[in-house]
Amino acid sequence: MPGVTASFYADFRVRCGAVPILHEDRESPPEYLLQAIWQHQRILRDQLRAIDGTPVRILHPGFRSVEGGPDFRGAVIQFGDERPRVGDVEVDINANGWRAHGHDRNPAFEKVILHVIWDGKAKAEGLPALSLRNVLDASLGELSLWLGGEAAQSLPESLRGKCCAPLRELDEVQTLRLLQEAAQVRLQSKAAQFQTRARQAGWEQALWEGLFKALGYKHNIWPMQRLAELRPRWTNGDSKLLGIQARLLGLSGLLPAELPESRSGADIYVRRVWDHWWRERDEFADCVLPRTVWRFHGIRPANHPERRIALASCWSGADDLPAKLEKWCAEDLPDPKLADSLLKVLQVKPDDFWSWHYTFRSSRLKKAQPLLGGTRVTDLAVNVVLPWLWIRAVEGKNESLRSRLEKRYFAWPAAEDNSLLRLARQRLLGGAPRKLLRSAAVQQGLIQIVRDFCERSNALCEGCKFPELVRGWRTVQSAG
Repeated sequence: MPGVTASFYADFRVRCGAVPILHEDRESPPEYLLQAIWQHQRILRDQLRAIDGTPVRILHPGFRSVEGGPDFRGAVIQFGDERPRVGDVEVDINANGWRAHGHDRNPAFEKVILHVIWDGKAKAEGLPALSLRNVLDASLGELSLWLGGEAAQSLPESLRGKCCAPLRELDEVQTLRLLQEAAQVRLQSKAAQFQTRARQAGWEQALWEGLFKALGYKHNIWPMQRLAELRPRWTNGDSKLLGIQARLLGLSGLLPAELPESRSGADIYVRRVWDHWWRERDEFADCVLPRTVWRFHGIRPANHPERRIALASCWSGADDLPAKLEKWCAEDLPDPKLADSLLKVLQVKPDDFWSWHYTFRSSRLKKAQPLLGGTRVTDLAVNVVLPWLWIRAVEGKNESLRSRLEKRYFAWPAAEDNSLLRLARQRLLGGAPRKLLRSAAVQQGLIQIVRDFCERSNALCEGCKFPELVRGWRTVQSAG
């Protein structure tokens, strides 16, 4: 970079490879650099034309997705004199990547409105394409150096939400108080869902459905909920653990279709499950789920639905979980012991097969792993257990119990960070440090704001009322 004095540190970070330096004669830059260039719009924005010559205006590049599917979601782009379109953007090295990566056959890519590539004249059929090679705002060498800095790791100021400015006017105590108000709304909303379902199916069935949905995570909520809805049917019969596992795995459609021929440990277990399932499968033929309803992409091995079903089977086999949760609710527990105490209630005994395997076909683990980890307990607490217990206390007009449950909700330690929270911190809180979200309830409050406002607007925050809410809330707090 002209005019900048080099130093030992600056030179060494390049020589050791901490910052890869790219050159103009390179055939193409790595895809992660193209993605960073697109996110930060390190391009000549007033000179953009699609490969077919159509002028392109990037009103918003969209938000980076790290969970599969298109690279950027919610972009706002104008082609020529058309009305701006809202959709997704996929970044590939060349146009062939669209078919080579299977995007043309993947429903997750149906909302893509622009294919961003490095260079070339070709484009995916029916999809506008934009080449970046000749519209960069700096050389590849400069951009690769920039990529190694902090600026490239955070959301650009121009892409932050319109609420970011008014939220900066709140001090930390006020910000936490506002997030806690949103968290209270989220608790009540989840509790209301349990209340509605309980009127139709009873409190215990509502709880089971909530637990199964939580085990589905975001990828497999619906098939797990369907298994729970069928609980009145599959609880009639063999109540031993293996029988329940066989029934649920058979109903899920995840049981291997063919019996294995070998006599290895895993194959023996599959045969034992089939020995139970083949006697009952005709009875349940009308409600077996097709394997296609399950999603496996982007799932950690420990969260594979086969293993989650095994955990749900263990809970169902004991059948006393609702009573245990009610007893846990009545106990006087210090805040630091909350998560561990609930884990003790929800944890199950080691399973001869599933404590050692993630799936039917996975290799045996070197060390047994519990079916429920400590980090997952927080999600179960704030999304299922506490809302279910809280609404029962409300309906029973038990004010002291309701107050105790609210205290637990707001004292619960923070859950693991995730992509939704990271984006929300960048977009709403201007990159506030993770430690600001010091409790699970505050995290829930931020998620509630995203659901109420960010997801009802577009990336440009058009028509969003949250900035108005923040200013109004601040005025009321000041007057009080």
